[in-house]
Amino acid sequence: MNGKAFLALLARDAHVARRNLVPLLFQTFLQPLLFVFIFGRVMVGSGYMPASYKSLLLPGIMAISMVFTGIWAVAMPLIGEFQFTREIEDRLLAPIDISWVAVEKVVAGLIQALVAGLTVIPLAWIILRPLDVHLTNPVLFLFITLLVAGFAACGGLALGCSVDQQHIGLMFSMVLTPMIFFGCTYYPWSALSKFPILQKAVLINPLAYASEGLRATLVPQYPHLSLALILTGLMVFDVVFLVVGLRQFQKKAVS
Repeated sequence: MNGKAFLALLARDAHVARRNLVPLLFQTFLQPLLFVFIFGRVMVGSGYMPASYKSLLLPGIMAISMVFTGIWAVAMPLIGEFQFTREIEDRLLAPIDISWVAVEKVVAGLIQALVAGLTVIPLAWIILRPLDVHLTNPVLFLFITLLVAGFAACGGLALGCSVDQQHIGLMFSMVLTPMIFFGCTYYPWSALSKFPILQKAVLINPLAYASEGLRATLVPQYPHLSLALILTGLMVFDVVFLVVGLRQFQKKAVS
């Protein structure tokens, strides 16, 4: 790897982000703000949900925000650069291996996903307080958060290099929407115990491990998957999405 070239590409993305700061802020912060307000404040304040639901919901909102931000930040620019602007050709001319161009995209998306996820906590604290949060192991929480951001960015790389422009809508309706509803975001995995087949089927959904992992570290008083299974699942999905994404990126780059 050419370290200087890699950092230059990352600095270029940071410069673009600064120039588009206002749209980026709306893209990053508006969604978690709406999730926190509607599901936590309105639903609970109206009496449709118990007050304890706010704390149970917080990890799921954080997981959704990270996954959507990470996938969007990597997949959408890649689709545009490969199929419209052809800007990717400038990046491929950098004195660096092709795979590291893709890794830089993942790192940039990972950072955005981290910011989006960590922003949910102060927003929730302001809007939903009091919250029954018990962050007993900050190191484990940060590690799981990093794994979640990693799978979001790597998933964005895999999708961005596999989906054509005309299939973007299909990507959201057939991939992301089912991922959210069956990702244990609005409920713990144990809530599916009355649907044993579905309970086992959702384990192929990486968002389920993200939601349960954040739930285990932020609100461990609620039921959740074992930490060993959560960590194994997240690491496996990170590696699989990265490998698939790199392979698809190289295939599109040389075609």
